[in-house]
Amino acid sequence: MSERTDHDAQRTDAECDLVAAAAASHGRVEPMTEVLRHAGERLPLVGQGQTRRHWELLATVASQDLVAARVLEPHLDATTILEQAGVSVPQGLLGVYASESGGQTVRAVQSGSAWKLNGTKPWCSLGSVCSAAVVTAIVGDEDAAASGALRRRAFLVDLEAGRQSGAVRDSGERWPALGLSAVTSTALEFHEVNAVPVGDPGWYLTRPGFAWGGISVAACWLGGAIRLMRTLQARQPRDDFAAAARGRVDRMLAAAAALMIEAARHLDEGTLDGDAAEMAAERLRGTIAETCTEVIRVVGEATGPGPLAGDAAHARAVADLQLYVRQHHAGRDDARLGHLLAERPGWSW
Repeated sequence: MSERTDHDAQRTDAECDLVAAAAASHGRVEPMTEVLRHAGERLPLVGQGQTRRHWELLATVASQDLVAARVLEPHLDATTILEQAGVSVPQGLLGVYASESGGQTVRAVQSGSAWKLNGTKPWCSLGSVCSAAVVTAIVGDEDAAASGALRRRAFLVDLEAGRQSGAVRDSGERWPALGLSAVTSTALEFHEVNAVPVGDPGWYLTRPGFAWGGISVAACWLGGAIRLMRTLQARQPRDDFAAAARGRVDRMLAAAAALMIEAARHLDEGTLDGDAAEMAAERLRGTIAETCTEVIRVVGEATGPGPLAGDAAHARAVADLQLYVRQHHAGRDDARLGHLLAERPGWSW
């Protein structure tokens, strides 16, 4: 995302460590998890005057290894959420578990001054590895359930064995995906687990950083597409078709990066909030998701089966990006953008 030629020299030691860990990952989570477990120096966070630097860091890490980015992005997201809520950030690797798919739900009940979580939370990436996580749960009593007034609330949960009064159990389920295969995703089962509230009920989805976090994920997608561009760059164009492929990919990546740079500027100026932030997130995520899909297609057509069959790193990068970008909900997210636009009839290009 950066036009600066001296960008490497401007990184802090902590940022350089993350990029080095990504370069050493080769599809493994251990290099990045090890760095994050012992990270002491503050990293740039979104919405704190260094948004472009934050997104550039994610894109740079992802351009080295998407598995490393998939470890780093939720760690930084959790840090941002906790700081926004005024909750102390614990040491160690952090996760964010907010999925409520498949009808599985964690419930939070207040017991005196404490909160307890019970239930199953699906899709907990690195749930058996993280030290702590921001976990969403449903709050409300039976009367609230009957009236449909149940609300979601975020909680900070310690996942380290032996430090909980309750029990957090790994269900043992694992996905069989080829992409991001080292980022094991499991369901976590909570039984009378102590939890610290993070914001008021409903705050998690309405906070300023919710839409911004969605753009951070898209920065990782963009970095994954940049990694595939390098396969083209490593090959001397044999004909106009190969040269055109290189030019097309470069043009798409430059356009996507320009959109992110502009969004980062508006965000740090304080003009990307509320509906504006939601619309920017939907535009950026949709545009970058389409860019990634097209980059995969163009690179594949231009290089043929050779890299997919003979270059393990490239084949893994393609599989990782194909899976990661499916976090975008395609037409459903476009429909959401369309509804947002309809709700703002005075807005136009």
